[in-house]
Amino acid sequence: MVCFHINFILLRTKNYIIKPMNLCEKTGLVLEGGGFRAIYVAAVLEALHRNQLFFPYAIGVSAGAAYGVSYVTMQNGRNLLTNSRISDKQYCGLSHWIKKGDFFHWEYVYKTIPTQIIPLDYQALAQSSTHFQVAMTNCLSAEVEYVDANTSDPDKMRDLLTATSSLPYVAKMKFINGVPYLDGGLADPVPVHHALEMGNNRVVVVLTRPKGYQKEPSKTQWLFRLIYKKYPKLIRLMETREQHYNKLIKDIESLETRGQAFIIRPKEPVSIGRLENNPQHLEKVYTKTLQMIDPTIQELKKWLANPITK
Repeated sequence: MVCFHINFILLRTKNYIIKPMNLCEKTGLVLEGGGFRAIYVAAVLEALHRNQLFFPYAIGVSAGAAYGVSYVTMQNGRNLLTNSRISDKQYCGLSHWIKKGDFFHWEYVYKTIPTQIIPLDYQALAQSSTHFQVAMTNCLSAEVEYVDANTSDPDKMRDLLTATSSLPYVAKMKFINGVPYLDGGLADPVPVHHALEMGNNRVVVVLTRPKGYQKEPSKTQWLFRLIYKKYPKLIRLMETREQHYNKLIKDIESLETRGQAFIIRPKEPVSIGRLENNPQHLEKVYTKTLQMIDPTIQELKKWLANPITK
């Protein structure tokens, strides 16, 4: 068995509890985004938590990164609780988009909520045995940047999650140290290759699209070229985005065949739009996923028990 147990002290706002942490040696966890469709990822993470399956390395993209934070801090149930607020006008909406240029109110979502309303355990995040990274797209170079996110600084966490979550059209670029960033999924939607380069021999990949999904060429390239005309490298990246994504999924499936990847993905399309803000609908998908995911988790445990394949 490649997994071993250690004691991990989880510091919460009100409670101090000790939980066993199950580290799967040389195995990374990769979390795809997809806006609110990534509620599927949140449910899978709860299932992993319930089964005490934690990894020494995890990387998330966009909403996958946002949901991954509560998993790394071992605050089970926090993601669903946070989603109960998505219908709040302070969270997101057309009015904020029109007034501020962002569909989401990032300061409220990634700073006010985790520091004042539904506390995030920043100390646990900083001290976690899981090396956590987020992926974000540098708009100047059109290349992905993988940034360490084990931090106790709420402002830094807000900035990283905002950068990796800023979708074109519905969000302004997030500037960090003078550099503009957009959603990490533009340059590397499922960073499995980076996870392997980080010293992991294999990966567990949580996708938000069912098997057989193929990304189609964007019908709004003309609009992208118009809005982001100052960023020619970013435009060129977007022109081949669907080819890159489809090849990446083939690569992941090849890794699965070789025993280097275990893929967790919905069996049917997740019936949630990227910008849907109906908390009851999200909770329904979340609950359904948890009800159906156990056989997959049992398969994962067996896979983890096998010798690591390089």
